[in-house]
Amino acid sequence: MRYWLMKSEPSAYGIDDLAKDKTTAWSGVRNYQARNFMRDQMRVGDRVLFYHSNCEEPGIVGIAEVCRPAHPDETQFDRKSKYYDAASTQDAPRWLNVDIRFVKKTRLISLSGLRAHKPLRNMRILAKGNRLSITPVDPAEWEFIEALMK
Repeated sequence: MRYWLMKSEPSAYGIDDLAKDKTTAWSGVRNYQARNFMRDQMRVGDRVLFYHSNCEEPGIVGIAEVCRPAHPDETQFDRKSKYYDAASTQDAPRWLNVDIRFVKKTRLISLSGLRAHKPLRNMRILAKGNRLSITPVDPAEWEFIEALMK
């Protein structure tokens, strides 16, 4: 099992949306490195820290789980979608997504809260200039964060 952090703006799709929907396709990712994480490394059963970004208080707000492996992101074929990609075809899709399912909502662990703990200093979310919407989380970091949630 691997661990991940997935960022979403709560105004677009937040933890409450996932709790209501139960599962969702993590669509709209248009970064090759994040796409490659989904395609090459994410597996059913992997755990996910759900992170609210670009909001009043960014941070981890819940836990999810990968419930479907990478498959073509349907938004790339929808001409009305802001994620439409004219260069992508059904035979050669450029963009993929995994599906995740809601596990639980947690207390907020803010970005500043993450920065306050030395064992988390190497988390990619804390790296200067990190803008990836999906990043791997080290198992020791995951365990430390789980302890913080209690």
